[in-house]
Amino acid sequence: MKKRILCIALTAIASGIAGTALAQQKPEEVIKYRKSVMTIQAWHMRPMAAMVKEQRPYDAEVFAYNAQVIGQTARMKAEAFAPGTDKATDAETRAKPEIWSEPEKFKQALDRFQAEAVKLVEASKVGSLDAVRPAFGGVAKACGACHDTFRTK
Repeated sequence: MKKRILCIALTAIASGIAGTALAQQKPEEVIKYRKSVMTIQAWHMRPMAAMVKEQRPYDAEVFAYNAQVIGQTARMKAEAFAPGTDKATDAETRAKPEIWSEPEKFKQALDRFQAEAVKLVEASKVGSLDAVRPAFGGVAKACGACHDTFRTK
């Protein structure tokens, strides 16, 4: 448990430092950061999805840990799509130009994801599958909506 708390604390610290650091990075480096955030999110969504689908036994502690990571990384996404990263020529990315041409719409999608992530973290504190199932569905739906609109297949 102490390792998990340390991981969450380090993620929180890194997200604060990253805001300053990303402003000084090359677009290709910001894209690497973005891909890392997305990889971390996918890694932590999988076990929760398996529990919600009852493909894996529900473990409240494991679920809460993964929800905490999603809560932290949700706050990191906005800086991962910094202006100028749409112009990176040497970086492979699936980000659509609409992220930058429709910034308000993209911000709404990010805000929705962050709000759903907060609900997921709160629901995970209850410690029951019935409590987390709808909250996980909200996060998954927010992910899918953003990917449908702002990510190439």
